[in-house]
Amino acid sequence: MKKISFGEMQCPIARGLERVGERWTMLILRDAFNGLTRFDEFEENLGIAPNILTARLKALVEAGLLEKRRYCDRPPRNEYIVTERGWDFRPVMLMLQSWATTHYAPEGKSVVLINRQTGLEADPTVVDAVSGLPISDPVFRLVPGPAANERTRKRYEGRS
Repeated sequence: MKKISFGEMQCPIARGLERVGERWTMLILRDAFNGLTRFDEFEENLGIAPNILTARLKALVEAGLLEKRRYCDRPPRNEYIVTERGWDFRPVMLMLQSWATTHYAPEGKSVVLINRQTGLEADPTVVDAVSGLPISDPVFRLVPGPAANERTRKRYEGRS
C-alpha cells in the first residue's frame, strides 16, 4: 500500500503531521527536549529498533527539527541537537502531554511541568497573544487565510 504524503497539502495540520506524525517521532523529540542527544541514548531509552531510529532521526533532521553534529570521527558518531524550529514545537508537545494526562491517564500524573523558579506545577494553556483569551474560547474559529486555495476556502467559508 502506497504511503500518502501530507507534505504538499495546503492544510497546516497535514503538513505538520508529515514531519512529526510517524510512530516514534514525538517520543524521540520528547527525549531530545529532555537532553538526550546520542543515538545509543535514544535507542536505550525508547527500546526502539536501530533501523527505525535511524530513519526517524534522518526525517527529523530533514524536517529541520534536529541538527546532526559529528562528535567523534573514529568511529564516526553523531549527536542530534534540537534546532530553533524543534524548540518551537515543544509547547505543542507540552499541550499534548497535558491533554493526554487529563483524558487518558486514569492512574494520574506520571510527569508534571513545573516552574523552576517557583517549584510550582504549571497549567499549560494556549492563549491568543492579542486578546489574552484561551484559544478554546468559542469566540475563535478558523477561516481561510490569504494563501488558501479553492478547496480550503470551501472547507472553511460559511461555517460558524
